[in-house]
Parts: sequence; C-alpha cells; structure tokens
Amino acid sequence: MVQESTYKIGIIGGGPAGCFCAYYLQNLFDVTVFEYKKPLATLLPTGGGRCNLAHYEFDYKELAKNYPRGEKFLYSVFSKFGTAETMEFFENIGVPLYVQEDMRVFPKSDSASDVRENFLNKLKKIHFKKEHVLRINQNPLTIVTDCGSYVFDKVVIAAGGHSGYDCAKFLGHNIIDPKPSLTALKTKEKFEKLSGVSLKNVKALGFKDDILFTHEGISGPLVYKISSVKARDKFPYKISFDLIGDIDLQDELNKNPHKNIKNLIAEYLPKSFAEYVLECCNIDGTIKSHTINGKLRDMILDKLHNFEVNIISASNGGEVVTSGGVDLKEINSKTMQSRIAEGVYFCGEVIDIDGFCGGFNLQNCWSTAYVAAQGIISALGN
Repeated sequence: MVQESTYKIGIIGGGPAGCFCAYYLQNLFDVTVFEYKKPLATLLPTGGGRCNLAHYEFDYKELAKNYPRGEKFLYSVFSKFGTAETMEFFENIGVPLYVQEDMRVFPKSDSASDVRENFLNKLKKIHFKKEHVLRINQNPLTIVTDCGSYVFDKVVIAAGGHSGYDCAKFLGHNIIDPKPSLTALKTKEKFEKLSGVSLKNVKALGFKDDILFTHEGISGPLVYKISSVKARDKFPYKISFDLIGDIDLQDELNKNPHKNIKNLIAEYLPKSFAEYVLECCNIDGTIKSHTINGKLRDMILDKLHNFEVNIISASNGGEVVTSGGVDLKEINSKTMQSRIAEGVYFCGEVIDIDGFCGGFNLQNCWSTAYVAAQGIISALGN
C-alpha cells in the first residue's frame, strides 16, 4: 500500500491535464505543479467561456473517431476513462452538467470561471510553484527551473506549447512539428463582399456543417474540421464544397418561369451569395428563370455542388489547438509513461493528439491525465 507523501511527484503545467493528474495523485503523494501563469487559466476561454467539458458519446471507439491524430492510441485511454467518468468527476466536485442538442456537455452555470473555481478548491494539497521550467535532468530525476532544481520520483509533462516540447526534446523525444489546427483558413479567392455571410449544412470531406465567409477566407464549424483533417497537408490545397442539398433546379425553373434567377436561388441561399454564384457563372441575376437553358442550368448546379476554394494558409492567431507534439510511438498508451525516459509521463496537449471542436480536446486532457496518474500509482505501489 502506498503511504501518503512517501514519494514526490513533479508536474510541469497547471492547465486542465496537469491539474487533473494532480487531483488523482494528491492524496497519495507529495505533488508539486509548476505553472508560471494562473492554474487552470487556459480553461477560461474554452467553449466560448462556457467550458465545453466533454462530448456525450460513451462508445470509446466512436469517441476516438473525432481525433484526426491519435485515434487508435486513444482506444486504450478512453476504455479506462471516457465521457461517463468525466461527467461523474465534475458532478462530484460540485459542477452540475447539461447536454446540448449537438451532444456537447456544459456546466449548468455556462461559466468556465465556475468550473475553474470548483476545480481549484479540490486541489488544496497541491504545491504550486510559479517558476519557468527549463529542462528535466535524469539520474536523479530533476526539474530545473529559473529559480532552482527539484528532485522527484516521477515527473509528468503536461504543458502544451514550446515549454513542454522543449522538455521532451531535451530528454531525447521526437517532436512532431506543431501545425495550426481548428483554425479559420485564408483563401486565394477574395470574399470581401461575402464577409459575414453564413451557409448552413454545407458538405465537404465527408462532413456536414456550417461555414462562414470572412474578409480573408472562410471560417465556421465545417472549416475547423477541415483545417484539423488537413493540418499536416502542405499549402496550397483545394477544397470542393457542396453548398446545397438535393435540388431539382429544372423543376424549380419550370415552376417559377417569371422569377428572376437571382431570387430563385436566394430561396435556398443568402441573396448576396446567390449574386456571387451567378457572377462566377457570368449570368445576369435579373434575367427570368424561363430564359435559363440547359447549359446555364448545369453551370449553376456545378457551382452549387462543387464550389471550389483554394486554401493558401491558416489564419494567423486563429488556431484553437495545434496538431503535433511528442511522438505517440514513444509513449505507452496504457500508462502514458515515456518509452525513452524512465519515470517521465505525458498527458494533454503536449502529445501528438488533437480533436475536433466539441469537447474532444478537453476529453483528451482528462483521460490521458487520469491514465498517467494511474500509471504512477501502479508503478510506485509495487
């Protein structure tokens, strides 16, 4: 049986993953979390400030399908700690939850601040050190900061970004080059006239969701998914969108022979976008529907079903998460322990796992942090 405070655990990063891991270790070990900023501060902007904690999917393989990087790695992780366990945890610490129609899980307060406050109140046994971590030395396992050196029995790297990457790289880990994911995209096409226009239920790459045109390109839920799937692709690349569902345009033309073609299309799409489509086809939007011959009809349909956009880059500063991080081949998915550095564990955004919008990236933090904690408990309890 492990005795309290017999062993010392150092956790680099006081974000969602680091603090979640600390929670499960605090009653057994002497736990220190290194976080230069405020603990759990990165939780505040999640879900638009409402904190989308999870996604209401209980089949771990179905849940894992929402991660372009890390799907199979997460099978073992989610089988140990998935959506049900996440919801139970937050209910138990005094955060009642509800589920939206789109299956996203939120606190009933719709407040990330409330979640953070309740979470921090459960971390009273944790030592927080506001220091910059510089590296991790081995033999003995030591965290070196800008203020000193601290020896631990086990170390968890839970810091996303360069801080975590640098520590892992110093230990010999391969870092998959981080790329923006879940971001708006810049396009070769100029959509200034359409800026602010939103289209519903658009299809692309097997997904169906909304898109938003911006002054420099495209954004919205569907675009975030595309940017995630294509995060490792080189720019430029093309995306073809199906903007409209099944429509018998010829039948509509026959039924409305005296209606302007622009107004006819505007029944299915915003008028400004209908005008844009017709301009692309060099068709006068004021002509009557009965004057649209088969050739013009097919041009319009092709534009609506195969709206091609040339992507030239991700929008600067728009990324919500990054694709990349510590190579999954170098981590044991059953314990989250490094296969290279003895006594070092990983969890959260520092590893090469990223998911779509909808609570999936926080679920990665909760689940990998739990498995890392259990890996440490098992290792030190033998």
